[in-house]
Amino acid sequence: MNFDYDVVIIGGAFSGAATALMVKRKCPEARVLIIEKTTAFDRKVGESTTEVSSCYMTRILGLTHYLGHHQLPKQGLRLWFSNRPDQPFDDCVEIGTRYQSRLPGFQVDRAKLDSHLLELARNAGCDLWRPAKVASFELNNGKGQTVNAVVDGEERTAACRWIVDATGRAAMFARKLGHFRPNTEHPINAVWARFSGVKEWDSYEWRERFPDYANSCRTGREWATNHLFGRGWWVWIIPLQGGDVSAGIVYDSRIFKFPEGPTLGQRLHAHILNNPVGREIFGAAKVIEGDVHALSMLPYHSEKVCDDGWAMVGDAAGFIDPLYSPGLDFCSYTSYYVADLLARSFKSEDVTERLRYYNQQYPVTYRSWFESLYKDKYYYMGDADLTSAALLLDVSSYYIGLVRRVYRDPECAFLSLPFTGRGGRFARNVMNFYNRRLVALANRRWTTGYYGKRNAGWRELYDGFVPDRRIRKQISRGLRRWCKCEVVNLALMLRRPVIRADQGSAGIHTQVSPATASTGAGSSALS
Repeated sequence: MNFDYDVVIIGGAFSGAATALMVKRKCPEARVLIIEKTTAFDRKVGESTTEVSSCYMTRILGLTHYLGHHQLPKQGLRLWFSNRPDQPFDDCVEIGTRYQSRLPGFQVDRAKLDSHLLELARNAGCDLWRPAKVASFELNNGKGQTVNAVVDGEERTAACRWIVDATGRAAMFARKLGHFRPNTEHPINAVWARFSGVKEWDSYEWRERFPDYANSCRTGREWATNHLFGRGWWVWIIPLQGGDVSAGIVYDSRIFKFPEGPTLGQRLHAHILNNPVGREIFGAAKVIEGDVHALSMLPYHSEKVCDDGWAMVGDAAGFIDPLYSPGLDFCSYTSYYVADLLARSFKSEDVTERLRYYNQQYPVTYRSWFESLYKDKYYYMGDADLTSAALLLDVSSYYIGLVRRVYRDPECAFLSLPFTGRGGRFARNVMNFYNRRLVALANRRWTTGYYGKRNAGWRELYDGFVPDRRIRKQISRGLRRWCKCEVVNLALMLRRPVIRADQGSAGIHTQVSPATASTGAGSSALS
């Protein structure tokens, strides 16, 4: 059977459905086909939105009503540090906001969100083949493209002007066309699961046991994305509507070895229980059977993301790291940009320059985002002092550079990829500099035995982040924290290196010196 469309979108999850929906809104007469291989969506790595992706979902896609009724509000980021397994809970370091978040954010069940967005695209007039397996595709640039798929055992062919790859980590076009590039500089792996029976962060029991903990915060800790940190790894704890909790570990295989055990779920649970905060929260928790997942070598990107007749969006174009939840940010920018490009093409506009910009800027955005925020970050994330400074500077930079722009004019801001132009280069250089310094400070702290020494006995709660000049308060706080770390480093320069062994602590597991770290990751890291 043969069909004709203006655009065929391969993949019906967030990026594909959002692209289809925006194409129909910008060009209602466009003939759009979505091909989705699964009968039901699964859950993804991490389930938390940022201020940028929340702006896209609420102001551009119009999902405010849905998100408010069917997902959970997010109350920022909360970080926890410890330096030994038997450390009392109220002695662990807590870093986060004191009050409610100023801008919307959500803890989302991605399977439900993806399903809702795909239904909106169908209601807008998009055709859907599901479940359907793409057998082959042919790219002929501006002369027309074809996609061959099998739907319920029936072979179908769709001829179209454009094909959009929204296949996520499958990255169909990048792999088939030879543009796929793994990011070997950042060998991180992830294991995640859903848990039942997780203790409440804001319970009456805890108020009686830890009154200072309860009285110090004016918002619900449970609705934040809570993080446990150690050298070379971090664990996310995200509540989901209905009571389940998403929890997962992301670790750098150069520094940290995932604990052994009979099953992935048990290994993840054992690691969490070896942390004093995790033990309090997950002591009576149970892994939900059949809902445990793992991925090796998470980061990758495509060197080329479009040409005349085809384009990539979302995770099909690249992925870096779940920390700070940038995945949906990339999905937001790429899906809106490509939808606008397609709509202009359908109206007979020349989109050559827009294709050139997307191809040229996406690798720059990916590389700048990686080097500014993530490169070698896992070496210092187990030290509360260093990570506190990074958090304040990272989030403040995010608010100044991206959040402020998207809330001021979202339709315009999402057509310009991050780190564009002179301002983008300046931001990248500044962030690169302080990130490299924090890595250097962490290495000296590690070799002199000072790493994680201050992971006890203090709490840092700040007012929160806002996209205006008041952000200077958080920048100043971050700079002061960084300067104090530099002063400590001067004193540590006089110390001799110490010989380190595996200390078996919650904050420092199976350590490897940066100088001798292996860059290999692969699936064996999860065996």
